[in-house]
Amino acid sequence: MAVKAPPSPPSDADGLDAVRAIMPLDAAMETRLAAYVDLVRKWQPVKNLVAPSTLPDIWRRHVADGAQALAALPAARRWLDLGSGAGFPGLVTAILLADVEGGHVTLVESNGRKAAFLQTVARELKLPARIVSERIESLAERSTTDPEGFGVDRFEAVSARALASLDRLLDYAEPWLAAGATGVFHKGQDFAAEYRQAAASWAFDLVEKQSRIEPDSRIVIVTHVRRLSPGLSKQDARR
Repeated sequence: MAVKAPPSPPSDADGLDAVRAIMPLDAAMETRLAAYVDLVRKWQPVKNLVAPSTLPDIWRRHVADGAQALAALPAARRWLDLGSGAGFPGLVTAILLADVEGGHVTLVESNGRKAAFLQTVARELKLPARIVSERIESLAERSTTDPEGFGVDRFEAVSARALASLDRLLDYAEPWLAAGATGVFHKGQDFAAEYRQAAASWAFDLVEKQSRIEPDSRIVIVTHVRRLSPGLSKQDARR
């Protein structure tokens, strides 16, 4: 079932104001966010972390957009961020949870250059974050037996931004979502088609929240995920 949350107007604020429009910030959060942006700009020429055309608008397009993940599920403390790239939303979530008891983010990024950047930011800003340079598929395969802490009961939320279609995201995150974690995914203007494709193979509940950054985008919150057997309807799957 898909439910649309009441829309909020997109924010046109910039800098830290763009993030404040998404959720409240304290001085420590602001200091860490500013340092993170400085590191992205410093490493961008070497690592190509974000699309060059978006760098002048980094606060709104990337940082504030990333903050929408935690804003959508503020009670979650243990996050798994898939395909983390430059750290949006994973490092933003870690910064916002840095002084929150129990807050922790595991960021999964198979690109070694980007994983090295994520590790640098986490170390320099003393974030409650773990960087895993590994393919998502291999991590999921050992999620039920991994002694290092990737088990299905470890995470409350799974996030991803600009990674894959909804159907593919559910496939990637299935071990954790099926065990009760909530999916928090950034999706764009093609989401309606993605939803129809995913609904053919999965049963799930979904709430859409309009993005505060891009009017054609949204944050989708996915729960009660179950893969459908061939020929099984969503109604049958819930019985």
